[in-house]
Amino acid sequence: MANNLLAGKVGIISGALNDQSIAWKVAQRAHAEGARFVLTNAPLAMRMGEINKLSEECNAPIIPADATSTEELEKLFAGAQEQLGGKIDFVLHSIGMSANIRKKKHYGELDYKFFQQTIDVSAMSFHKMMAVAEKQDAMNEWGSIVALSYIASQRAFLDYTDMTQAKAMLESIARSYGQRFGKLKKVRVNTVSQSPTKTTAGTGITGFDAFYNFADMMSPLGNAPAEACADYCISLFSDLTRYVTMQNLMHDGGFSTTGISAEIVDVLTKVSGQQS
Repeated sequence: MANNLLAGKVGIISGALNDQSIAWKVAQRAHAEGARFVLTNAPLAMRMGEINKLSEECNAPIIPADATSTEELEKLFAGAQEQLGGKIDFVLHSIGMSANIRKKKHYGELDYKFFQQTIDVSAMSFHKMMAVAEKQDAMNEWGSIVALSYIASQRAFLDYTDMTQAKAMLESIARSYGQRFGKLKKVRVNTVSQSPTKTTAGTGITGFDAFYNFADMMSPLGNAPAEACADYCISLFSDLTRYVTMQNLMHDGGFSTTGISAEIVDVLTKVSGQQS
């Protein structure tokens, strides 16, 4: 149910590829809550995805931008302000890519050029985005910037490889730039650490189904779906969370603070019984 939480607000939403994307769900919810916004993605991702469909549904213009390029980000923020008629109230960074994961390279055989690309695309782009916004004075006071993360930033997960370091860097950038932007413009910066989610990027990770099922059994509330993550992001864009900043906010059904669950004990007991 819509409550006009974002009525009068304008923003930029990056990373919507198809209707499985969390960014896609955020755009739909932002539209329902009264926001106007620009959609953006890298040109290659746009060719692979269905962003034009979302643009029509939400009446949102599209400005292509490679988030690793400061020049293209400058055009994005300038173009968004022109299209939306003023400064920006909210930004979603939903950008992540690892060629090492795509090529199924294990952690001991990472291609370091790919590793640098992972960091640039998945983390450094967040800093570049905010640096451009600052230089252009593009953000309204009490604006909100949110990036999507994952608990592998804090724990070792098989086959998440170099994205683990990228997410850790992403969260660190949120803290450092959150302090700076808060002092400059009272803009808050947070990351949301989401449950494993069946997006195009997520399901490309080797063993994703095991990740997903394990987290679902561990979490008292089960895995948080993409739609619920979108709701959470909307709350962070709204004025209801004006004093929340520099946080990595867990949106994972309780997974991050659960030691072991009855469901996992049952599975291990059954396996142990079968082996004996």
